[in-house]
This record gives sequence, C-alpha cells and structure tokens, in this order.
Amino acid sequence: MRRITFAVILAILVVTACFFATGCTEKKSSGTDSTMTAKPSDTLATDTMETLISEVPMPKAADELFDDFLFNFAANRKLQFRRIKFPLLVDRFGKKQAIDATKWKMEHFFMKQDFYTLIFDNVRQMNLVKDTTVSHVVVEKIYLNRDYVKQYVFDRDDGKWMLDRVVFNRMHENNNSSFLKFYQAFVADTAFQMKSIHDPLEFTGPSPDNEFTNIDGILAPEQWPSFAPELPGGLIYNILYGQKYAESNKKIFVVRGISNGLEMQLTFKRIKGNWKLLKLIM
Repeated sequence: MRRITFAVILAILVVTACFFATGCTEKKSSGTDSTMTAKPSDTLATDTMETLISEVPMPKAADELFDDFLFNFAANRKLQFRRIKFPLLVDRFGKKQAIDATKWKMEHFFMKQDFYTLIFDNVRQMNLVKDTTVSHVVVEKIYLNRDYVKQYVFDRDDGKWMLDRVVFNRMHENNNSSFLKFYQAFVADTAFQMKSIHDPLEFTGPSPDNEFTNIDGILAPEQWPSFAPELPGGLIYNILYGQKYAESNKKIFVVRGISNGLEMQLTFKRIKGNWKLLKLIM
C-alpha cells in the first residue's frame, strides 16, 4: 500500500481527533451547554475522517495495484458501496443468499490496526503483490478461535476492482488448514511454541549495538524467548493475489506494517509431520 497516502489519512485523523477532544475546552460552560449530550470524541473523529476521505476521488492508478485499491475501498464509504456488485452473493457455509445495499455494513478490514498478515508458500508468490496483471484476489479474514474463514472475492472488470461475493468456510476447508491449526496453537501456547523452534533457528534482525543495521546469525531454541516477537492471534488476515495454494510443507508468514514500512517474516517448514519455525526476519 502507498505509505504516503496512509500517512496523510492518519494525520487527518489525529488532527480531527484533537479538534473534537480539545477544540471546545476554552469555551465557557453554561447551563444550556450542560444539558447537551455529547457524542464520544473518537466516534466523531472516525465519522469525520470517513467523510473527508469520501470527498476525495480515488486516483485511477489505484485500480492498478490491488493493495492501493483495497486501502481506498476500506477507508472510503462511498467508494465501497460503488464497488460492490449488488445484489451481493453471500455464501454462508453453503447457504446462499443475495443481499442489497441496505444490508451491507461498512467493512474496514485491518485499517483500524497498524498491520496486516499474509501467508505465502514461497518467495515467488510474494512478488504477486506488485503484479499489475492480477485480476482476481481473495481477502481472507481468518477467525482462529471461531474456526472459520470469511473470504471477500474481488475481480477486476473493465479495469475496475469489484467485490463479487463473500464466502464463509470452516477452517479445515481452507488450503492453509494444517498451518492455521498449527499457528493457532503456536501463538497461544508458549510451551508448544518452544517445541516448535527448529534447532538451529536462522535469524536476521536489528543489531543491539546499532538499530540502523541488521545482523545475521543463528539462535538456539533456548534463546527464542529473548527474541520472540509479539504475534497476532484470534483474528488474522491473508490476501490471495491469484496464487494457487497447495498442501505445501513450507509457509512464509508475513506481518506487514501499514504506515510505518516495517515488516516481519517467519518461515515455517513441516518436518516429519510437525511444523517448525526455521527462520525469523525482523
């Protein structure tokens, strides 16, 4: 996603939030004012941000890269409703229905947090993120604790990305089911996590002596607690940029920052039936 665009939106949000939180503090209170019920400042800030974004047309170039489109789709209410094929087909565990615009609730995806997650089988798949020829993408909301995956299926028609349908599936039906089951336990159980660290573990990360340089090295499993990053659990995301998953024995789990440009990669491999963390890049 385009970092500068997101930074501008964040700036708007911060300024707006500050205005509603403090803009009236210098006014003298009166009996009339005291009887008014104020709307929470954070809600006002969010609503105002969405209004401001909705007034800015999406650049045509945003339809070239799906990530650019998705940010606009998730932040711009007017655009989102224009880019959904209503009546929208919703397949909920095999039960299908078509819903109209009045039944649709604004979907912000991961825009209210600082990061999102991706799952790849190999490095080649990671290059699809920048492929402007991709015309079919699936955004997955993976509810680890609820055992299901909600898929938003997008297709590019006549040069414009459109949401075609929404599909609910059980987690065991997902092409990443084995890894997702493992990852759910990996983030929830520290003892299991320790057992899942390969010996040795390849590590690339910031130098303790100079944060602007990286070091490459090898860690023993017992060193993992000192380097273990905080990983998301409960709800994670994945975006399929047209790649076809197989029941592979390798997964690259990526945690990508939205506005700060930071990225973390964890490479897992299934060895003798058990998933192991082989490499950590921070």
